[in-house]
Amino acid sequence: MQRIVTLLTDFGTRDHYVAAVKAVLLSVNPSIQLVDITHEIRPQNILEGAFVLGSAFKHFPEGTIHLAVVDPGVGGKRQGLAAATERHLFVGPDNGLFDWAFSLEPPRQVVALENPDYRLPQPSAVFHGRDIFAPAAGHLSTGLALEKLGPPLDYQMRLPGRLVFQGQKELQGEIIYVDRFGNLISNIEIPLAPGGRHLQDLQVYLGREQVLVGPTTYEEGPPLRPFALIGSSSLLEVSVRNGSAREVTGCSVGTSILVSRQTHGEKSSY
Repeated sequence: MQRIVTLLTDFGTRDHYVAAVKAVLLSVNPSIQLVDITHEIRPQNILEGAFVLGSAFKHFPEGTIHLAVVDPGVGGKRQGLAAATERHLFVGPDNGLFDWAFSLEPPRQVVALENPDYRLPQPSAVFHGRDIFAPAAGHLSTGLALEKLGPPLDYQMRLPGRLVFQGQKELQGEIIYVDRFGNLISNIEIPLAPGGRHLQDLQVYLGREQVLVGPTTYEEGPPLRPFALIGSSSLLEVSVRNGSAREVTGCSVGTSILVSRQTHGEKSSY
């Protein structure tokens, strides 16, 4: 039975870890179609992994299994889980890694990975990705019922999700991700206004500095001047045309970003 299994980890590609996880998956089900989302999540950065997974998973076909491992608590008290949403399955650590995905597509069933029949013998205390999560995902790809993996788990959201700016006078969020182009991506979602007005009636402050609003594409932005726009994940971001907003502004993950409505009589800054 062929199923798509995606992989997202902080393992990198220098070592054998990703290959070992794939080997276990293929040993359980050789017909799996494996798709790498990324293995370059910064080590132990759960929020970054949650954002990337939450941005990618929804574009895969119904029935896709998402195996994600960013697991600084491996071997500790945190549990492993498998979950089913309306369209997808997820396997990995219960540490908030799936919160962004679940905020978009809530889980209908979550179980703890406690059944020893669906893990490798004598699992390592430090490599659950290979020994517990990969076997579980592999067996799910063969059609195994979720409840066979273990008892129900009362899932609790841990990470702050998207902050939706809709009707408020102002909303403060933070930069949660910097992509390879240096775009500073926030956790603030701004629904598109009728007529494509986007951010023209708003003011945006990155840290203490006000940034330009008005451009709706990277090409529309002026050279070397930071500007705010709505990115491909429907989140507010600060960018620089043909450059890096991180380098130009000196800002990065954790920097505050504030969105406020213009007061009467103020003009757009673009």
